[in-house]
Amino acid sequence: MDLSTLGFAMGSAWLSGINLYATVLTLGLLQRFGLVQLPGDLQYVSHNWVLIASGALYTVQFVADKIPAVDSAWDMIHTFIRVPAGAVLAASAFAHFDPKVRLLAMLAGGGIALSSHAAKTGTRLAANASPEPFSNWILSLIGDAIAFGGSLLMAVHPAVLGAIAIIAAICCVLMLRFLWRALRRLFSPRERALPQVRAAR
Repeated sequence: MDLSTLGFAMGSAWLSGINLYATVLTLGLLQRFGLVQLPGDLQYVSHNWVLIASGALYTVQFVADKIPAVDSAWDMIHTFIRVPAGAVLAASAFAHFDPKVRLLAMLAGGGIALSSHAAKTGTRLAANASPEPFSNWILSLIGDAIAFGGSLLMAVHPAVLGAIAIIAAICCVLMLRFLWRALRRLFSPRERALPQVRAAR
């Protein structure tokens, strides 16, 4: 097992949890124009139907991701899309390896995709509590930039992005604990009632 294949596997899984369609579209175009040689069966992302589908779905997501509440609903639905897709992308990178290695890659890829997806979803939920829309738009554009930029970095230095993905996954797990507490305080009936009590005084 070489670090390059591991980097593509874990990097693509991590990026899929943030923005699946942008990741697949970028990797597919890079493969199509010969700018990168994707390992294993990851090369299928350069097929015409995959490029067309990922481009169309990214366009829909680009709009939906900028609308408060709609973006959270979109993220919730995509829990059942991004995480399995991250697992499949990771396993695809190891298509020519032993089945045990592919299974391990699938499990690790799914876990890494879940960590980045959960961190993104939690952050967007917290941002939606703010009445102004700008933080929502900024976070959406940052997510797009990470997906496109990360895919480009992976094409040049896959091992670097793989290391970033693993470190980020660990940080995401630690951060989710604090995000969960913040969201509980934000949406608890007691916390919502406090401003009304203060206003009444």
